[in-house]
This record gives sequence, structure tokens and C-alpha cells, in this order.
Amino acid sequence: MAEKFDIIVFGATSFVGKILAAYLINEYGCGGDIRWAAAARSQAKLNDLKESLGERAADLPLIVADAADETALHEMVAQTKVIISTVGPYALYGEPLVKVCVETGTDYCDLTGEAQWSRLMGAKYGEIAKESGARIVHSCGFDSIPSDLGVHVLQKESMAKYKAPCTTIKMGVKAIKGGMSGGTAASLLNVVKEAGKDPILRKELADPYSLCGAEHGFNVRQRNVSFATYDPDFGRWLAPFVMAAINTRVVHQSNALSGKAYGINFRYDESVFTKGRFSAILASLGLGAFMGLAAMAPTRVLVEKFLVPKPGEGPTPEQQKNGYYDLRFRGETEAGELVEVKVTGDRDPGYGSTAKMLAQAGISLAKDNGKTVAEGGFWTPATAFGDALVVRLREKAGLTFEVL
Repeated sequence: MAEKFDIIVFGATSFVGKILAAYLINEYGCGGDIRWAAAARSQAKLNDLKESLGERAADLPLIVADAADETALHEMVAQTKVIISTVGPYALYGEPLVKVCVETGTDYCDLTGEAQWSRLMGAKYGEIAKESGARIVHSCGFDSIPSDLGVHVLQKESMAKYKAPCTTIKMGVKAIKGGMSGGTAASLLNVVKEAGKDPILRKELADPYSLCGAEHGFNVRQRNVSFATYDPDFGRWLAPFVMAAINTRVVHQSNALSGKAYGINFRYDESVFTKGRFSAILASLGLGAFMGLAAMAPTRVLVEKFLVPKPGEGPTPEQQKNGYYDLRFRGETEAGELVEVKVTGDRDPGYGSTAKMLAQAGISLAKDNGKTVAEGGFWTPATAFGDALVVRLREKAGLTFEVL
């Protein structure tokens, strides 16, 4: 039986889910080229969402399903080609839906930045996904599409220009403006909480190749910008970038999944450009203090109460609209040839831009037959979508990918 929908947005009443739903309604309506439905565990919240979306959403289908109810998840998944999930923290709520999608051969994407959960899902369900044909793509938001596709574009240019990949790539955040939502804060704090109780997890989180699979064969030492550092290649002082923990691992996973296309000795790191040494030190100390407070149970309570948004809270629509980011990639081949790429986004990275990226990833899975990876399995944005998503993001999501 043919599916009723191209896409079901699961978690449509979450902070990001609402932004994503509004984007889909504004861009595609609800019954045209993209047939989609909104799903969540509360009928009342779904009704409120539909009303907030206005007249264009009058015929928007609503589906009630709880993240822990596999029967309801099976009924939901049977109706669609693709599931987009915004229900996090994924380590707490995400596994049942991944399990159902894998078992039924249904394509799936999400915006998780929880590397330990992504690794666990691939280890538990990777072989089943290959058999069923389900394509599972994690980290389809600001973590880690701009990083992963930025490297993809740079490496494609390097191969075209020099007939060789760049063996070292550095990404620096030149400019960024955006806020944090309660959901993102909850995911981050949950990872810190889990790591505090589990020494094996702490070791895993320190491994830059943790997503590459047991037989990856990579052992080159990776640079990790953990404190104020001067970089002569960029000619700037750098500070740590909080998203590097997930982005670097996804980029290395792409290298592994692509048959080591970037090379066995590929190096990649991320950081934030600062105005000078003092700014770099202040930024480093600030991030270190936050993570230190979050790591200890007594002070974590204070962080949750006073320093981060509550669940359902986040940047205002005006703040989302006025946000942006500008990322600079500098690649060098083994022979010393240089390639530089600039990636920008026109909304706050974690919400306005993430919602558009996640939506286009789901649409690409549903519509870009022959342009996305055909086989079932667990993939990264670069290996699942490649150029097809780059085109979509340029045309529909306000991103630029520019070779400098």
C-alpha cells in the first residue's frame, strides 16, 4: 500500500518542531508536492499548533503518538516514507522510533548532537537497517550539516583542482548569533550527566573516531582546541567551539563511510575566531566554567534553574530572524595546496536555520531518488545527501557554500 505522506514530523509541538512546521506550511502548504503530517503525544498541543499555523494549515493531518509507545509508532510510521524527529534528548526518548523505522524500512532523520547515542543506534540497528532498506541520518541540523557539507564541498573542489583531497582541514567560526532552547540545554546536560557516572562513556566522548565503527583504522592524532590558541594559518586567536564535540566526529564518520576518501591521515578541527588573546582566554574560561558546573550534580541543578532555558523556551521569532553564522574552512593537501570555503546561514543557527536544514534533509530523503544514497544503513549528511542537499539548502534554506 502506498504511503499517505512523504513526511511525518514527529515532535511537531516541540520548540524546533513548531519552527519546522511553520517553515513547511509557508514553503509547501500541506497537500501539494510535499504531503506531510504533524505528530506529537498531545492532541491538545497539536490542535494549538494547527491553529497557530493559520488558514494554510486547515487541512494539515495530525497524528497522536507517544515516543515510548511502539504500537503507536508502528501505526504512525506505516503511513509515511520519511520520519523527521525533533524529540530529544534522544538518549532518553529516541530509541523506540529508530527501532521501528529500522524494522519497517522507513527513512529517518533527526537533529541529535548526542554522539554517544548515535554510535549506540548504529551499533544496535545498523545491520537491520541494511537489510530493511531504512536510511537513518542523524545530526541534520546546525550540528552537523554546515560542517559536514562544508567539508564535502571543500573536498570536491580540492579533487577537481588538485586531483587530491585535503588531508588537513580547519573550520573557524568567524561570526555567529543565536540562542539556546530548553531542549538543546536538556540534551547537553544529559550527556554531561551520563558521562559523569560512566568512565567508559567519558573515554568514548574523548575519541574523535567514536562514530567511525570498530574497524576504522584511523589513528592520527587530532588537534582539539580546548583553550585559547593562536593559529598562524588563520592569523587569529581561537577559542573552543562547543559544537566541535559532535561536528568533528560526524566529519570523521563521513570519511569512514566514504571509503576513506579524505585519507587515512585526515585531520579536522573546529574553533571560534576571537578579536584577540584576551577575548580567546575569556571565552575559553567561560565555556570551561559552564561545563564544570554542569558536570557536578549539586551545581548542575543551579545551571538548570538559572543559566539555561526551560523546556519549550528558546529564542524569540525576532531573535531567530536576526541570527546568522559565517563559517570558514581552510584545507591543505598533502602537497601543501590550499582550498578555502565559506558557509553561511541566514537565521539563528540552532533553530531558525536548523529547522530549515532538517526539513530539507527529510524532503531530500523523500524526493531526491537517485540523488541520495540508495542503500539502507546509518549515514551522515554528506554521505547520505551530498550535492543534492547542498542544492536544496542554497535554494530553499538560506545557506551559502562558496569556494573562496
